[in-house]
Amino acid sequence: MRGAGFVVKEMPREDMAAVKEKYGISADLASCHTTIVDGYVIEGHVPASDVQRLLQERPQIVGLTAPGMPMQSPGMQAEGMPPKHYSVLAFDKQGKVKVYHRYE
Repeated sequence: MRGAGFVVKEMPREDMAAVKEKYGISADLASCHTTIVDGYVIEGHVPASDVQRLLQERPQIVGLTAPGMPMQSPGMQAEGMPPKHYSVLAFDKQGKVKVYHRYE
């Protein structure tokens, strides 16, 4: 994320379950990292390009997630390799989930 121009402030927490609950991240949407970017929740290994698109489009959603830890997502594969074989999902306050970006 830093490489894409985002300012990152790390805040390690022991109570991540409470943090995820506060932001409406259900167990099936959860991943390893929870981030708040300009009011949106970003959960897990969501590519920076999807976060940039989110901030440009500003849809009426809670945020984006890459549930679990997809093996070919940024941070889980060799640096510089493109993401593939997983989906980034958008979720809203009502629990509605849809594919935001599919990486083939």
